[in-house]
Amino acid sequence: MALSKEKKSAVIDEVAQSLAASKLTVAARYAGTSVQSLQTLRKEAKAKETVVKVIKNRLFRKALASLPQFEGLDASGLEGQLIYAFSASDELSPAQALAEFAKREPQIQFVAGISSQGEWLSADDVQALASLPTKDQLKGQLVGVLAAPLSGFISVNQANLRGLAQVFAARAKAIAE
Repeated sequence: MALSKEKKSAVIDEVAQSLAASKLTVAARYAGTSVQSLQTLRKEAKAKETVVKVIKNRLFRKALASLPQFEGLDASGLEGQLIYAFSASDELSPAQALAEFAKREPQIQFVAGISSQGEWLSADDVQALASLPTKDQLKGQLVGVLAAPLSGFISVNQANLRGLAQVFAARAKAIAE
């Protein structure tokens, strides 16, 4: 069903707002994916503060052209059936949400990414971003790195105290005999 001019304008405005707020926008092919699977993807992505939409490429290009930071961006590679993932809170979550979903649905393929500064990212770049650890994982790794010397120091001191206690126990046993 064709969209009226007013509805097309509303879609362009909505997409432009999503693009302006998004730290990373990812486009992926979804041909052959069921509607039920796409609904599952939307729910999973929403939990990661990512919005996934199916948008006509022509309307997406018009929304891109309407924003100054994306002026001059060559969006000619956006062809075929594409879904777009937006996130205003995290730079990696759109790529990670789609990559995680693509493990179950291998027909999902990255096409491109667009950073908030208007940089075009190739499908390989998006895949590399998807493989990076999340902020929470990085925080956990940092805590582990910071705690390692302290836990090693505690282990060494405990070993010394344990050794001293064993010496005293052996001496006490020798005196008692």
